Amino acid sequence: MLISSFDLLLYDPASFIRLTVLVMFALLTAITIHEFSHSLIATVLGDGTSRGLGRLSLNPIRHLDPSGTVMMLVVGFGWGKPVPVNYQRLRGPLGITLVAAAGPLSNLALAFLVAIPIKLGLLAWSAPNIYRATHVLSGGMREALSDIAGMVILFNVLLAVFNLIPLAPLDGSRVVGGLLPDSMARSYARYEQFGPLVLMGIILTDYLLGWGILRTIIWPVVELLISLATGY
Repeated sequence: MLISSFDLLLYDPASFIRLTVLVMFALLTAITIHEFSHSLIATVLGDGTSRGLGRLSLNPIRHLDPSGTVMMLVVGFGWGKPVPVNYQRLRGPLGITLVAAAGPLSNLALAFLVAIPIKLGLLAWSAPNIYRATHVLSGGMREALSDIAGMVILFNVLLAVFNLIPLAPLDGSRVVGGLLPDSMARSYARYEQFGPLVLMGIILTDYLLGWGILRTIIWPVVELLISLATGY
């Protein structure tokens, strides 16, 4: 994400700083609501593990994962610190699925909520600002609010779609595992241990070779959801 605009630091550092502040705000907002929602639903369904560890909080610092935050800043895909959940304590047959889905769904809900002023024409859709980084947050109040809304929408949709990929440790893996019958879920769980290696392999391949595997997979979905949210 920021790496694509790093040349700004050399010839327009003020713009780079403005862009960094905006990206950090959007990133922290997305990660915080995502992890808080995991903790909230787990607590509602009977497991207070995360609440006891201080994760039922809207304090961003409690939810930041160093490597996931760096990945989000650099390439636009990342994660927060996993919320600890004792799945044996969850009530209901879909407890695992509901807790896992809570994070991505909360991001989508926030994105659609923030997009309401854009859809009503009160704010402009600025598609989303990394393409005009030298001007970000440098206009009037309406332009600044449009910049903020655009980046918040982008990061929340990105985080939601990325986390729904069915590879451990992403939420999509738990969503799928929770929906499978017990016999299939056990077989699926054996393959989950390879998820982090596969995921990091894809990310590193994209970064080093520029293949764009992740972008090809998730970007059409991201664009569709943003279009639905904003009307553009």
